[in-house]
Amino acid sequence: MAYIIAEPCVDVMDRACVEVCPVDCIYEADATNLAEGDRKPMLYIHPEECIDCGACEPECPVEAIFAEEDTPDEWKEYIEINAKAFE
Repeated sequence: MAYIIAEPCVDVMDRACVEVCPVDCIYEADATNLAEGDRKPMLYIHPEECIDCGACEPECPVEAIFAEEDTPDEWKEYIEINAKAFE
């Protein structure tokens, strides 16, 4: 996975990132396959569609988008949450 969306997006879903994504890989997923506690009202980046361009990261007004390897420790769980949203 190239980029992930973390906790600051929960309940915000600004969508500025969606507008700049050149491959339309950011979704408001229903995430019905996630465990009840993992379901978050947020946007998700599709791990197989993301081309790692980074266009979304600076557009996020709540700084919720991170390159996977740069995800802060406090939000590492969102790497798996983003991946599971598309299983």
